Amino acid sequence: MSSPTPGPPGPATPDPSGIRVDALLRESSARIGREDAEPLLIHALGVDRAWLFAHATDPVAAATAARVRALVERRAAGEPVAYLTGRRGFWTLDLEVTPDTLIPRPETELLVELALARIGRDAPARIADLGTGSGAIALALASERPAAVVVATDVSKDTLAVAVRNAQAHALDNVWFRRGDWCQALGHDRFDLIASNPPYIADGDPHLARGDLRHEPGRALASGSDGLDAIRAIVQAAPSHLVPGGWLLLEHGLEQGAAIRALMQQAGMVEVATERDLEQRDRVTLGRMPP
Repeated sequence: MSSPTPGPPGPATPDPSGIRVDALLRESSARIGREDAEPLLIHALGVDRAWLFAHATDPVAAATAARVRALVERRAAGEPVAYLTGRRGFWTLDLEVTPDTLIPRPETELLVELALARIGRDAPARIADLGTGSGAIALALASERPAAVVVATDVSKDTLAVAVRNAQAHALDNVWFRRGDWCQALGHDRFDLIASNPPYIADGDPHLARGDLRHEPGRALASGSDGLDAIRAIVQAAPSHLVPGGWLLLEHGLEQGAAIRALMQQAGMVEVATERDLEQRDRVTLGRMPP
């Protein structure tokens, strides 16, 4: 008879001498705050949030507690929680993220909402997401518009690999991936809608040296002396890749709306407008090719 295979370490086989779950959570929260401590414990323990509270008095294996403390120290040193856990939620999706990808943020969901409002539920539309990163925008749109074909592009091979894995994890087979710089990756194709969350921070902006931004890929954050180099390139090329009546939607910084509206109008777009986020900050500017 063969010997039984040992099970994985974790909360199911705790070390009776270990610290309790609730005490480890309090200790971690005192160091980095509860908002960051909870997801790190959930990740290290391999459980969900409900388990964390249902088993608050359970002891934690010593090795697992050490792993939690190591993650807490890395967070205290500034590493983003999303990179420490390798996950970030966006829209209705749980996504893999790595240091090769920008960390998806809730503010970008406005871009998804505005795009969905312009594409019918059952429309066989063609959509492009430029600079897809983790695939957040492309996959959110693909999940909500199953009849559409979504093309997701990125200049980085390693970044595209993350987006591909996320599409596979969510069984989204209406997404295609292309490598290339902004609209160059689209070839001669035309789309009903092009969306992008491009880099829009100015080179040398002090925010790039603060918080999570220190660890995110610089090429996904900064773009020229005024932050608009990538946006200019997209707006200039987009008319050649949009069908008549097709839309271009761009996320941007809170003081860039007027400049981007002018760029879109110069490119011949109509119905140009800037939409604000929940905090009433300019967030997305959109324009349409004349029908």
